[in-house]
Amino acid sequence: MGLLSRLFGSSEPALVHLPAGSFTVDKDGEVITSTLPQSFPAGHRDAIGQQVLASFRSAKRAHMPLTEITVQYSALKLQARELGGGAIVFLMPQTLDQHSPVKIKKSP
Repeated sequence: MGLLSRLFGSSEPALVHLPAGSFTVDKDGEVITSTLPQSFPAGHRDAIGQQVLASFRSAKRAHMPLTEITVQYSALKLQARELGGGAIVFLMPQTLDQHSPVKIKKSP
């Protein structure tokens, strides 16, 4: 729940569509490519990328082979794959009607 609080924890709720697409980040967390809609807040994308990279780095320091992360929420599935220090992240809505807006809080 902490990840969601950090990503969507703001005081002004707004309607935004659940994201559908992917993005890749390099080892420094810089976005290389993205198929996410432009309406998806860049701050959310960057925060997700940083958390994914931190998870892969933490596993590497613990000498645990980790090449893929899957997080499944009731309305969203996040899947990330390690790419030589960087990562590719897929965001997939899990709703029947993907065009319905969902109320989440935008980052400042």
